[in-house]
Parts: sequence; C-alpha cells; structure tokens
Amino acid sequence: MDINWLRDFTCLARTLNFTRAAEERNITQSAFSRRIKSLENWLGTPLIKRSTYPVQLSEAGQQFLPVALETISNLTDVRQTLRAQQQGITAFQRFAVLHTISVNYLTRRIAEFEHLIPNLRVRVYSDNLRTCCQLLSDGTCDFLLYYRHKDVQPVFEEVQFARKDIGVERMLPVAQSTAAKEGGWSLDAPVGAIPYLGYDPSSFLGTVVDQTIGGRMLPLTLRYMDALTEAIKRRMLSGSGIAWLPEGAVAAEMEAGEVQCVGGPDWQASLTLSLFCSYDRLDETGRKVWNAL
Repeated sequence: MDINWLRDFTCLARTLNFTRAAEERNITQSAFSRRIKSLENWLGTPLIKRSTYPVQLSEAGQQFLPVALETISNLTDVRQTLRAQQQGITAFQRFAVLHTISVNYLTRRIAEFEHLIPNLRVRVYSDNLRTCCQLLSDGTCDFLLYYRHKDVQPVFEEVQFARKDIGVERMLPVAQSTAAKEGGWSLDAPVGAIPYLGYDPSSFLGTVVDQTIGGRMLPLTLRYMDALTEAIKRRMLSGSGIAWLPEGAVAAEMEAGEVQCVGGPDWQASLTLSLFCSYDRLDETGRKVWNAL
C-alpha cells in the first residue's frame, strides 16, 4: 500500500475525471491510472465505474472514500506529531492558501500574533483553490484560508469542516493612474477600447470577475492572462491595462495615488475570507491559531 494511491483516489473521487486528477496530482494520466488500478488490485474490487462519463465511484468506492480520507489524515497527523516529538519542537501549523492571500494577508497576520503563541512554526502551501481544498480534505494541512463568493459554488464539502469568516474584501477594477487618465479608461463611461488584464477563466478569481461583468457589453481587449494575482498586478502597475484585484493587494498603491479605481460599486465584487479546519484534529497550538485569526 502506498499513501499516494489513497491521495490519488480521493482526488479522482472529487474531480471524477482522470485527466484533471492526474494534472492536480502532477503525474501523467497513464501513471495515475496505473496507481488507481494498483489500489483496486490491493483491495480486490473495482472502485471506479469507467464506463460512464464522467466516471463514477462504484458502490465499493463510495464505501472506501471516507476510509481513505480518514487514513490519510491520521497518517499525516501521526507523522507530524512523531517528527516534532523526536526533534523536541512544536509541530508546524500547516496552511493551504491562495497565493494572493498568502502574500497580502497571512504573512502579516502571522507576524502580528507570533508573540502571543510561543514557538509558533508555520508551513504555508500556496497554490490554486482546488489544490488547497484537496490538501485540507486529505489531511496534508491543518487550515484552509480562501475567498468565498455568493455566485461561485464551493469546490469541496465545506460542511465537513469548522468554518470561521474572518473578513470581507472587495475586488476592484483598477489601473495605473497615469495610464488610466491618458487612456480615458472608465467602465462607467467607456469611450474606446480598454486593454484588459485577466485571470485564467478556470481560476476562482477568474470566475468571480466573469460573474461581476455578467452580460454587460464592455469594450475590453484582453491583453494578458495569468492565474496569479501578483503577476497581473505587476502588469497593471506598468500601465498595460485595467485589472480586477483584491483591495488588499493594491491598498498601498491606491493610498499613494499610483493606482485608481476605474469603475463604481456596480463593477466591484465582495469576497468573504474564510478559514476552515478539522477542529478536533488541531493540537493546542493549532487551537490558539484558530482563536487568534
């Protein structure tokens, strides 16, 4: 038995797509399929109905899924605890977060309460939303910190975990101030083509922006696309176009007058910053972190 077989299976159970699951697990589809087959051989029964599209879990697969999730979580917890005990140090508190939250929120908050929690050690996994959710689901991390939006469906079973909403942040349409003034860039009164810096449409923030624009026709010309907020921000700061960015990511530049909003409230989106965990699995330090955030 290889714990990676279990992680592969739980990923496939969530995506119901061999190609997507293999991509998320960062292996080839053929290697991924072999590992799923190896798990089925070890158990002695098929876990997947491959004749349907999308694929479905067999009855045995449905029965085995909660066992796989719990086994991954237990093994990960035990490994972390034993390593920490052997080294005589406090275990890492492991966070899975979106890149932009890690850069613009989490690092600052950890610095603020480090003095309240002696010997605090933090391990951050910065990745895309699906991977972050998978890390919490399979027990690789203790906490998940991500944005939620009323028009975007969750990508994992939120009800299985404790949740704390810890803040609200706006997604603002912004541009470098000089470029916006010279180009006349305004979503409220567009006068010509506006260069647009967008998110990968498959990303969470890309979906949020798409929902914000809705069916309204805008003279936006897509000039650049990326999944990372910080990369889009850099392009925006160079004057390359407008972009929707979390307010916290551009607060300092807006205060300095380097960046301005190019659309009113109708063009803004509200994001809820939410923290998730399996509370009963947290150690004493983890519970202090939960209460401090």
